[in-house]
Amino acid sequence: MYKKFFGLTKNPFGSSPDIRFLFTPPHVLEALASVEHGVSARKGFVVLTGKPGTGKTTLLRKALASPALENVATAFLFNPKGDALDFYELMLSDFGVSIPARTKSGMLLQLNQWLLEQYQAGVTCAVFVDEAHTVSDDVLDEIRMLGNLETSSEHLLQIVLCGQPKLAERLHEPVNFSLCQRIALWCQTVALSSEQTSQYVVERMHVAGAQTSDIFTAEALEKIFSLSHGVPRVIHLLCEISLMLAYVEQQLKVSGAIVQSAAADLNLDTHAEELTPGETKPRRSSL
Repeated sequence: MYKKFFGLTKNPFGSSPDIRFLFTPPHVLEALASVEHGVSARKGFVVLTGKPGTGKTTLLRKALASPALENVATAFLFNPKGDALDFYELMLSDFGVSIPARTKSGMLLQLNQWLLEQYQAGVTCAVFVDEAHTVSDDVLDEIRMLGNLETSSEHLLQIVLCGQPKLAERLHEPVNFSLCQRIALWCQTVALSSEQTSQYVVERMHVAGAQTSDIFTAEALEKIFSLSHGVPRVIHLLCEISLMLAYVEQQLKVSGAIVQSAAADLNLDTHAEELTPGETKPRRSSL
């Protein structure tokens, strides 16, 4: 509705993870490099964690489209809830592997045979499990055992687990000690700083076709950060509503007052999640 008014060609603050808009501050570049390296170098297990709305899924989508993973067969599981049979069926289906019988032994045999064929053809195989903090304990243990699918020297299946901080907490529980030991790389997404928040908004507007960098005033950008605490998902909500309000009022600039009105519409003053930028320092792994 407001795109033509602001000279935009696409929606700058959509809710879907669009890799064209990926913002790459240092922590994102580090996490992206860890995921890409972990998969391409056949490291086995990689874990990516971050609080809700900090861009984990977009980062995974970017990795999937990366030239570094050009010769990688991938399965992306975005809803891993269910039992072990559901998990195996979803994974095989996304790999494009036929399922002869819906039994654990049958699907594992089929998976192992297919992985060996891909390995002999020089193809790396990886499964990306989004929302991994929601998987059951039984499925988490099945994921651990998938790490046993290997040759004498390399892992046949690379596994990227992505989820909220609860995932890291679960992996460090005694019951998951053997799985935790196998994780080669840990990485994390965090909230943006004040400066990064301003850069984030301006860059997304530019990618969407904006011809100027000051559609959001300095005051508006400061207020967006204070209300969102640097969480990209909340930034999107604020900016989307702010642009709509500015359009309705026929204002070519988004002011701090407009952003405050958007926050009132969203009830952010009482429900915005408190998230301090960089409050948890990402673990560093050697690439």
